[in-house]
Amino acid sequence: MNAKQLFCSACFNSILIIGLILSSCASAEKITVAVAANFISPMNKLVADFEQASGHRVALVSGSSGRFFAQIHHGAPFDVFLSADNDKPQRLIDLGLALPTSLFTYAYGRLVLWGVDRKQEAKQEINAKTLSQMDFNHLAIANAKLAPYGKAAKEVLQQLGLVKQTRAKWVVGENISQTYQFVASQNAEYGFIAASQLPNKKQGWLVPEHLHQPIQQDAVILMRAKGNKAAFELVEYLQSPAAAVIIQDYGYQVTPASSAH
Repeated sequence: MNAKQLFCSACFNSILIIGLILSSCASAEKITVAVAANFISPMNKLVADFEQASGHRVALVSGSSGRFFAQIHHGAPFDVFLSADNDKPQRLIDLGLALPTSLFTYAYGRLVLWGVDRKQEAKQEINAKTLSQMDFNHLAIANAKLAPYGKAAKEVLQQLGLVKQTRAKWVVGENISQTYQFVASQNAEYGFIAASQLPNKKQGWLVPEHLHQPIQQDAVILMRAKGNKAAFELVEYLQSPAAAVIIQDYGYQVTPASSAH
């Protein structure tokens, strides 16, 4: 092969490589995902793995499911919605704002009563008696109208007959992340948070599931993303065995508990 042929071969290979890169870039898409505040930590991990495998780019926005529902209803530019309940995604479908066939349950959440240990001596176990003894000034709870974990916490207090006794002590967060911060900063001695947020399992009481309705967390693709390949691939990935391992590592279940209602 002479110099001219070598030059042409090199040019061809370079063009081929550039073409493959451009083709890959052209097929990669970007989506914006609204994620319930309780699920942002596992979602960060899930998205990192998804982006590496797919080449797509995912922007995450976390907050209360109630706020997201209102924003989507008013045209917010989200492509996928991961709610902290199963009600809001279905309502978006009923309103014609989400694709019916895309609806699925990505996780079942667990509720925990958590408190930062204020006494350096023996740690006191946290349980239902912690609430009934009323030995606290503030109890953090997410807004039951906006956050499903707040709704579940209120149901627990109702089941225990402690709503009236504790209500004056409630410190209400807009979402479960803010509720967590109330306790972490010791502005509240105790608070109801998601099990996935619990920094130390010895510090919390995993609330028995018979005390509240199941926290079934559903997701849906919104109508604006009906032609977006990345949205569908992300939803497919979130239902994969690989994703299930990560989700469970963060304290969630991927199938309903036997004790669920």
